[in-house]
Amino acid sequence: MLVPVVAGAAPASAATTPQVSCTSDQAGLAAKLQKDITAALATRSGTVAVGLRDRTTNTTCTLRATSSYDSASVVKVTVLATLLWDAKKTNRYLTSREASLATAMITKSDNAATTTLWKQLGVTKIKGFLAAAGMTRTVPGSGGYWGLTQINVTDEQRLLSLITAKNTVLSDNSRAYILKLMGNVISSQRWGTPAGAPSTVSVHVKNGWLQRATHGWRVHSIGSFQGGGHDYTISVLTHGNSTMSYGVNTIQAVAKVIHRDLVPAAPAASRYTPTTTPKEAYVAVPPS
Repeated sequence: MLVPVVAGAAPASAATTPQVSCTSDQAGLAAKLQKDITAALATRSGTVAVGLRDRTTNTTCTLRATSSYDSASVVKVTVLATLLWDAKKTNRYLTSREASLATAMITKSDNAATTTLWKQLGVTKIKGFLAAAGMTRTVPGSGGYWGLTQINVTDEQRLLSLITAKNTVLSDNSRAYILKLMGNVISSQRWGTPAGAPSTVSVHVKNGWLQRATHGWRVHSIGSFQGGGHDYTISVLTHGNSTMSYGVNTIQAVAKVIHRDLVPAAPAASRYTPTTTPKEAYVAVPPS
């Protein structure tokens, strides 16, 4: 039975404030997730968007699903997917140079490698991939500023869905390659959506952050998780954070309750503890 549940992520008086909405085939799960995600955000400032999908229980949760955010380094997964999608069209493997750049881009969030691949592909191919992927609301950054690509939870969840299940856009080898790199992110960048994931669950993540004069710090995390009887993806996008760490803590508060609600049997000691010193590479933006 599909049970929709909606509750406020803000005081009831804020009638126009978007609300957490969850549905699930598992009795009681939608209500629990809605309640716990709302509670996790109740004392947090900033603007937060959340997406969750668990294939196993046909569970979804959304908050501000179509709101746009500057992508920062999260767009690097889209760059890699575009590179592989384009290579597939001519039935070729990545060159050793491309593989080296892709590895640095995802595992270390190397900005120079990203810029090289972004220029190689060009915006036309990136738009071509976005169209093929059905990521209709994602807008590539102009002037080479890939970190200002406009992203949203709906499209990020769609991308994660393509990476984690068989489809006609990305080959099985391409999907496995993306997951491999997202699973090998260096320790200082393994924060965000993996927070609180049970040790029985495999973790694949890509994060991003950048600071600008308006909306303060943008801090984002997307991840996919398999194991413990579940197969799920989480996207949390935020801006209006006073510091990077504040945004990280907001994301991790949401992630912890999601993992706990989906895989409640895991003892606290076996849950994933993210780095206490989050680090990302600064993304180039135009002078403000």
